[in-house]
Amino acid sequence: MNRKEKQEAKAERYRALARSSRQKADDVCRQSNAAVENIPFGQPILVGHHSEKAHRRAIEQSQRKMDKCLEYNNRAEYYENKAKSAESNTSIYLGDDDSVDRLQAKLDGLVKMQETMKATNKIVRSKLLSEEDKKVKLSQMGYSQNSIKELMTPYLGELGYPKFKLTNNNAKINDTRKRLEKAKTMKNTENKEYSIGDCGIVENYQENRLQLFFSGVPDSGIREQLKRNGFRWSRFNGCWQSYLNRRQLDRAKEILSEK
Repeated sequence: MNRKEKQEAKAERYRALARSSRQKADDVCRQSNAAVENIPFGQPILVGHHSEKAHRRAIEQSQRKMDKCLEYNNRAEYYENKAKSAESNTSIYLGDDDSVDRLQAKLDGLVKMQETMKATNKIVRSKLLSEEDKKVKLSQMGYSQNSIKELMTPYLGELGYPKFKLTNNNAKINDTRKRLEKAKTMKNTENKEYSIGDCGIVENYQENRLQLFFSGVPDSGIREQLKRNGFRWSRFNGCWQSYLNRRQLDRAKEILSEK
């Protein structure tokens, strides 16, 4: 299962939990209404009357159910937001099956943007071109009239794209290039498998994961240490895993040596 499929599966799990919570909210809301359905609307509690205790119990029960309804609705909204986040996550992870292709596409886009900004600045800052000539050339590059107006209006004392935009984009280019090279290296690195005690360890370079396969369920102390150190249970892979790096390798060995 690739990351996209895992994302979709995660979103569907959250949607299922949201639907379940909405259904529970509807159920307890009906129970809340049913608890007081035999009490006339606006009927005050008749203090001292034989109906007083039953009346109070009905109101208390109705209020508890209504509080539970609100809790379930809040829970449903939480899961719905989690589903939306899972679906809209466009981040590129080194362990993605298509990470090399996506990082290459991102790099190409950033380089093209850098070249476009430089070419644009060369035009708007030229002392050899008239204002009209500049507008014509910018229009030929695909800029709209509003964009041309903005580019030819000084911003922070500069025409066109200010220096910080080119600097920031260049930093993104360098970062993406490094990540691309790392992704290529990882895709071509063979996974390592070995054991510490009864725990099988896989340095999964293709998925950028350090994976721990226990022969049984580790005790609560080990599980707590794993969680504190960034390891999470993966139901897809049936193991505890974290990102693959030297720090996590060292922590895993320390935790397992304490078993």
